[in-house]
Amino acid sequence: MRTRLNFRPAGPFRARYLPLLPVLATLLVAGSCQAPAEQQGGVEEWRFAIEETIGSVQHEYALRFKELIEERTEGQVKVTVYTYGTLGTSDQLTEQLQLGAVQFAMASPGHLGKLIPEVQVFLLHFVLSDDERVNQQALRDPELIGLLDDLYATKGMALLSAFSEGWQVWTTRRPVREPADFRGQRIRVMTSPLLLAAYRAYGASPTPLPYAEVYSALQLNMVDGQVNPVFAIQEMSFHEVTDWMIFAGQAPFIATAVASRDFFDGLRPERQQLVRETIDELDEFVFQAQRDFNRERLEIIRSQRPDMEILHLTDEERERFRQASLPVRDLYLRMGGPRAAEVLDRLLAAVARAEEQAESAS
Repeated sequence: MRTRLNFRPAGPFRARYLPLLPVLATLLVAGSCQAPAEQQGGVEEWRFAIEETIGSVQHEYALRFKELIEERTEGQVKVTVYTYGTLGTSDQLTEQLQLGAVQFAMASPGHLGKLIPEVQVFLLHFVLSDDERVNQQALRDPELIGLLDDLYATKGMALLSAFSEGWQVWTTRRPVREPADFRGQRIRVMTSPLLLAAYRAYGASPTPLPYAEVYSALQLNMVDGQVNPVFAIQEMSFHEVTDWMIFAGQAPFIATAVASRDFFDGLRPERQQLVRETIDELDEFVFQAQRDFNRERLEIIRSQRPDMEILHLTDEERERFRQASLPVRDLYLRMGGPRAAEVLDRLLAAVARAEEQAESAS
């Protein structure tokens, strides 16, 4: 079978995708030429694109998914994992998922919020519990996941899972103990209007930048700080170009694992069940993996930067930030889409139920 790509990209498309055309052409041609494995006796290829680099939490998640799927299909399915940058930015990965060039992807709310504004609920500060186990349970809540999946479906995606990659930590050039300390500091954030508002509420000057540009921006004093889980700070060497790590417990980094809706709906029922069972099993795997990653990477940071100041905010200091963050919830309700209030209520209810279950168990 010979497939011909006969078009000339122009304007914004050319600037955005021309560097990626060889890779995209390969993926699209492979997808268009490959018949289902059960029809041709061959091997199905599932492509899984992640938003992080080799050695990250998402990479461990995708590798474990690959291992389990290939093992349980006895080699009838091959999963290829594409790390960050291989196929472009996070926004481009989502677009490729919608086009069917990849079958699975990670989609963080910071980027996905432009398509599904309601998912920005996971960017709100001091909404989830201080207890990681409670949050794990809340993010599995069937009512919450069902509502979000309805929203994802409108954009051609199937929501498989939402999980935490660990608490987001600020790295800065000077200490931050209260919102006033953020005044005048340029903080790199993801490209989300809600995140911009969150850090403006603290008095900072938020600056959206692609993940791959953060180190050089810190090094060149284009920004004064950034926010990420500990493992990402170490993996991207952000601790080399900042002097303080501030643990405020304002929010964990939430990732969502998604599939192409057309692809997933087109799978045989037993294949769909296999994916869902594997994703359920990965929930505990990734919970332990992120804990281990963040603990181990913090020790590496301590050894590499013994002069780095590590600050854990007190309850009183955290309360000042929590109070400053409350108006951002109202902004979310205004800009978070027609079902924003419903999503926020479901999330708060899921957290409350998980907290009650944790108290009963103890």
